[in-house]
Amino acid sequence: MARAEKVREPEGGLAKIASTGKDKTFYAINSTVLVLILLIIALPLLYLFCNAFSGSDAVAAGKVTFWPQVRGEDGAYHLGVSLDGFIAVFKNDKILSGYLNTIFYTVFGTIINMVMTLLAAYPLSRWDLKGRDKIMMLFAFTMIFSGGMIPNYLLIKDLGMLNTRWALLIPGAVSVYNMVICRTFFQSTLPRELLEAAQIDGCSDFRFFLQMALPLSKAVIAVIGLYYAVAHWNAYFNAFLYITNQKLYPLQIVLKEILISNNVTPDMLEGANTGAVDFNLIHVLKYASIIVACLPIWIIYPFVQKYFVQGVMIGSIKG
Repeated sequence: MARAEKVREPEGGLAKIASTGKDKTFYAINSTVLVLILLIIALPLLYLFCNAFSGSDAVAAGKVTFWPQVRGEDGAYHLGVSLDGFIAVFKNDKILSGYLNTIFYTVFGTIINMVMTLLAAYPLSRWDLKGRDKIMMLFAFTMIFSGGMIPNYLLIKDLGMLNTRWALLIPGAVSVYNMVICRTFFQSTLPRELLEAAQIDGCSDFRFFLQMALPLSKAVIAVIGLYYAVAHWNAYFNAFLYITNQKLYPLQIVLKEILISNNVTPDMLEGANTGAVDFNLIHVLKYASIIVACLPIWIIYPFVQKYFVQGVMIGSIKG
C-alpha cells in the first residue's frame, strides 16, 4: 500500500499573494475605513444610550458625554444610572397605545406583504407562464410612475379606508422591488428539473410551491420579511395622511408629538421617586423614547442577520 504523503501547499498561491506589499496596504486602508465607519455609527448610539440612562438634571445641564451621569446629593455630577426616562415613557398611555398599534401594523402588514409578494414572485419566475414579460413590464412601470399623493388620498377616501387600520395595511401591500428579488431567487435556486420530477410524481403547482419552493427559500423569506417589518415599524407618512383618530396612531406619530411638538403631559414629568414635576425630564424622555421605539428591531435583527449574505448573493453566481 502506498504511503500517504502529506499534501504540500504549492509555492506562491494565496499565501504569497496575501504577503505582498500592495495587499498589506489594501488591508490596512480597508481596516482603517471600516473602523471609521464603525465609530461614525457607534458613537451616536453610545451617546443616545448614555443620555437615556442619565439623570434629567445631568442631561439638561449638558453634562453627559459618553457615560451616564446622575446628580448626587452634594450637587455634583458623577457616574450613575437612572431609569426615570423609561418610567416616564411607559407612564404615557399614548406611547403604550402607539406601541401596540405599531406591533399590530408590523405583524399583520408583514404577513400581508409576504403572502402577496410570494404569490406574485413565484408564478413570474416560472418559464412556462405565458405573458410573464408583459406582466413584469407592468410591475416595473409602477416603480417609475405613480398617481401622486393627492390621487392616492382620494382613492383611499373613496374606498372608505380613512381612519381605519386598512389604510396602513392595504396600500403598498406589494413592493415591486422586493418581489423582483424573490422572483430572481426562485429562478436561480429552484432548478427546472426539480419541478419536472415533482410533476411526474403527480405534484400540483400549488403543492410544489408550498412544500418545496417555500422551504428552500428561507433565506429570501427572512430577508424580505425583515425589510417589510422595518418599513412598517418606521412607517410615518401614510399614518400622517390617512389617520386622524389618536387611538389608531402608530408609535412614530406619537414620537413626533414628543420629539418635535413637545406635546408632553404633566403626568409624564413626575419624578419616579419624589412625585414632583420635573420639567428637565423631557430631555431624558426623548432619548428613552427613541430606544424604546428601536429596541424590537434591534432584537429581531441578529436572528435573521445570517440570511443577509445569501440574500445579497442572489443571482451573483451563474452555474
